[in-house]
Order: sequence, then C-alpha cells, then structure tokens
Amino acid sequence: MKRIFNTCLLAATGSLLLGSCTKKIDEAYPNPNANVVQPIELLMPNIIQNMAISNTANGTLYGPQNDGQYVGRYVQYWATNTANNQYDLMGQTTTNSTAAAADIGGSHWAMLYYGQGANLNRVIEWGTEQKKWDYVGVAHAIRAWAWLTTTDMHGEIIVRQAFDPDRLVFEYDSQEAVYDEVKRNCRLALEYLSRTGDGVSADNLAQGAAFFSYKGDVEKWKKFTYSVLARVFHRTTNKATYSADSVVKYCDLGINTNADNAYVLFEGTNSVKMSFYGPTRGNMTTLRQTRWVANLMSGANTAIPVADPRAWYMLRENTNGTFRGVRPGKGAPDGLTTNDAPPNPVGGTTNNGNARYIFKDAMPWPVITATEIQFMKAEALYRKGAGTKAAALDAYKKGIELSFDMLTTDYNTSIPAGKEITPSVKSTFLGNAAIVPSLANFNLTHIMLQKYIALFGYGFLETWVDMRRYHYTDHEGASPTQVYADFAPPAPSELFANNNQKYIYRVRPRYNSEFLYNIDALTTIGALALDYHTKEQWFSLP
Repeated sequence: MKRIFNTCLLAATGSLLLGSCTKKIDEAYPNPNANVVQPIELLMPNIIQNMAISNTANGTLYGPQNDGQYVGRYVQYWATNTANNQYDLMGQTTTNSTAAAADIGGSHWAMLYYGQGANLNRVIEWGTEQKKWDYVGVAHAIRAWAWLTTTDMHGEIIVRQAFDPDRLVFEYDSQEAVYDEVKRNCRLALEYLSRTGDGVSADNLAQGAAFFSYKGDVEKWKKFTYSVLARVFHRTTNKATYSADSVVKYCDLGINTNADNAYVLFEGTNSVKMSFYGPTRGNMTTLRQTRWVANLMSGANTAIPVADPRAWYMLRENTNGTFRGVRPGKGAPDGLTTNDAPPNPVGGTTNNGNARYIFKDAMPWPVITATEIQFMKAEALYRKGAGTKAAALDAYKKGIELSFDMLTTDYNTSIPAGKEITPSVKSTFLGNAAIVPSLANFNLTHIMLQKYIALFGYGFLETWVDMRRYHYTDHEGASPTQVYADFAPPAPSELFANNNQKYIYRVRPRYNSEFLYNIDALTTIGALALDYHTKEQWFSLP
C-alpha cells in the first residue's frame, strides 16, 4: 500500500508518469463491475454442469435434474409416497407459496438465465476475440439446447431482451420465436465447429469440457447440435407445417451410436460432485415408481404383454422379486402388502452400492442419446406415410437395440445375479412379435411406449413433450387404444384444485425473478392466472 502511494506522489510530479499511476491503482483496486477477461476454459465446466445440476455458491441446484423430480411425476415415472401431493396431481406452485419461493419448477429457468447466462455470453465474446472457434461453437450449441429445454418447460420465455444489462424488466417472446432462436444458434454452432486453425485445439477444448463425454471432439459436438435441430423440428407434429423430412435429415446427422451419447459426467468424490439422483444426495427417497411404468415393463400393459428384461436395470423390484408401483396422488403403499410395495428409486437406502442405473452417485447423466434419436426418426418416418413405414419399423427396432446396449455398456452395475441382459436375452425380446411386430401391425403405440421406456428416469422433459403432443390420452386415428396405452392421469375431480379439472401443459416462470419484479410482463402472457400451468403450449396446438 505504501509503495503504491509513493509511486503516485512521484507520478504527480510529471505528467509523463500519470498513466503509470492510474494503471497501478487499477491493478490494485480492480473495478468489480469491469469486464475482466477470464480463461474461458475455466468458465465451461460449470456451464456444462448446469446441463444436469449445478453445485456452486452462485448457482446451486440449477439444471434439469432438480426440475425432473416434478416433471417425472407428470409423466408418471414416479409419484410421492404420501397422498394428495399437488405435483402428483398435475399441479403447480401458487405464486405466494413457500414452494414458489423455493423455486420449485424454476431450475431450467435459472440454468438458462443465471447459471449459464452471462458465462456463455463471455465464452462466445472472449472465444471470438481469442479465435477459439471450437469453444464458440460449443457455447452456441449449449445455448440452443438451453433455449429449447426452457421453452419446453415454460412456453413463452424471454429471448430478444435477455441478457440486456440495462434492463430491469423484460418482455416475453412467443414459443415460435424461441424455436427460431434455437435454429439460429444451431447454425452458428455448426459454422464455428467447422472452423480450424487459429486457437482451435482438441486438447484445449477437452480442458473446458472435461465433465462432458465429448471432451474436445468437435465432430461429436456437431452431432449434438444436429440432434437439437431434430428435436426442435419434431416438436410441431400437430401442425400442418411439420416437416418429417427435416426431422429425418437431422436425425441422420445427429447422435446415432451409443459412443456418441451426450453425457454429463460426475466424479462422485463428494456430494457436490455427485448426481442429484444418487443415494448420497438423498433427493429421491420419498418417490416410488408408478403402477403404470411397472405394468409397462412387467408385461401387465395391454399393449405390451411381455416382461421387459430392462426392468432389472431401470426399476426396483420389491422383496417378492416383482415389479409393482403406486398411483399418482394415492401415496404408498397404495393398497399393496409390505412385500409387494416398491422401494424408492435408489433401492430404499443411502448405500451407493445398492443403487443402479442413473440413481448411482457417479453414473453419467444422459442429455441426448442415440436411442431417443432413433425413436424420433421412427415417428417421423411413420407419420410421413405408408411408403416409409418399413423404414420407420427399422428405426424403431434400432431404438430398442440401442436402449439395451446403452444399459449393458454404461449402466451394467448392481444388477441382481441371473438378471443381466445377454445377447440371447436381447435377441429373444426383439424376436417377440408383441415387441417388434409385422409391418401391418406396427403403430404409433409401439413407438411411443418403447421410447418412453428407453428414456425412463432421465428423459422426463422429452417424454413430457411427447405426452403433451398427444394430449396425454389421444388415440391414433380411430384406434380404440390410446397412443400411451393404459396411461391414466388423475381423474378430473382428483386433479390439483387450481387446475380447474385440466391437465398440466407448462410450468409458470421462475418465482425468484419474474414474480418479484416482472409483473407487467407476466400479466401480458396471462401467467398470474391460477390455472396458467394448464394453458396448452404453442408446440402442441394444431
């Protein structure tokens, strides 16, 4: 401090030294609001962590895993072990509730605007200045994914005015405008990921992407980007403008093998480096698999009268060695005997060794997988018409195969002896006509139920998009069977009171930003209505 003071006195004796004085003061007392350049390699790890769950002092619990606890109830992955839970009953938080203040349902929002927000902007800005085009491309790819997942949750969100530091309030944009922004970011991602030279380096990109399965492989990041494009083009199946050809094109360019699956990686060395769904974190202990998913995989579904060997990897058997589940809103054990009642998804204990699948502390968290892309392609080809139905059946079968192989490659731990999936087990399952039917008997129910199973646990948001596209209980044409066969939402009289006997289609914007200062904008989109969460989103409308 004394050295700086004396230097300034000397500087005051001659104008030639004034610049030196100013520089030293700036170095000693940096402006906390100044745009101080940081290594983008250090920004990227938390940006990626937000794609699953963030655990930093300035971003705790931002990300999909937190919201998935609740979205998973809307699609009946699981339900609460106590009766009349409002989320089991397709409810949402009220704006003056403790749950709202706790930001239940706001983690995607916080991820996009806070956890990743300015950090991604800086990666793009500084990466451009430093000509690290690979980082810039990855940043645009992640931003595209984040725009899409957040609008999947909330519908109208803030795009045009987002990240404007001179604003205190922000206007909402239509979902159609969000989709345009997703496509724009994907195009930019592909442009930058295709650049070489300058500061592009696979080894350097791997430093920032150390907790993502792609590391520094820009070709895999391109496939991720194409997969996001496939998703956004596939959202609008109910509209006359839907383009099956675009979906198929981007599926073919996207993630097609399990080696290209997009995973967030966890070290598992301490609680902040563990999956939110692992037993040590204890976030899944009050949940139980639902009766519908247990029936779906145990052969008790009317459309799938075949026991699925993947159940031993993905679900939890009871002490009788069978698969049972509870109904939403009924609590546990829902009329089941003690021996028939299901344990929680982590196996009823905090013992990581007893957990399986994505419910272990350090298991990779799937963001987009090859099995999802194949089922998406199958549906697009099926919708295109009779001429591509055989190709749809081929993609459907490949989707099941990829699901099996993903489990046996990446999640083949803690499986009960004798229940492991072998090539013979897989072949027998695929050889069953109830699973892979003849072309004449092939329908949307096959595609959507098998996609549901393949994405169980991690694909809650994609599954919720699918179910909303089919309005939960739609039928295919004149078929007497629902597309989601046997799926039974709570009865109208049982739905959460604020639903007004309607199903949920969106989550209201994040409380701890929008409802504290952005009321005028919320009023414009109708978000102050108690049943706003039942307002159908643009993507599922004709």
